[in-house]
Amino acid sequence: MIVRIMGEGQFDVAEVEQAALQNYDDRVEAAVDSGDEQAVTDTLHALRTFILEHAKPVPDDYLGPSDIVIPFPDATLEQIRELLTGEGFIPNIV
Repeated sequence: MIVRIMGEGQFDVAEVEQAALQNYDDRVEAAVDSGDEQAVTDTLHALRTFILEHAKPVPDDYLGPSDIVIPFPDATLEQIRELLTGEGFIPNIV
């Protein structure tokens, strides 16, 4: 699965611990639902940091699509809401 962090590039999260990735995504979604902009910023930064630390950067010459798009770390609450699906940014693991 390829994740694009807007402004940072694409990352392959196939070998990332999926439950941990989902936990970060759920925390972002809960913060957005609460309307607490500081919590949204903090949790979005945590998700971004987790991906940067654990995922593999996709080579610059990769021309394929991203499966998931995560907004800029300083995105507004409204911009983030536009990108969320009913399952957050990352589809829930069954």
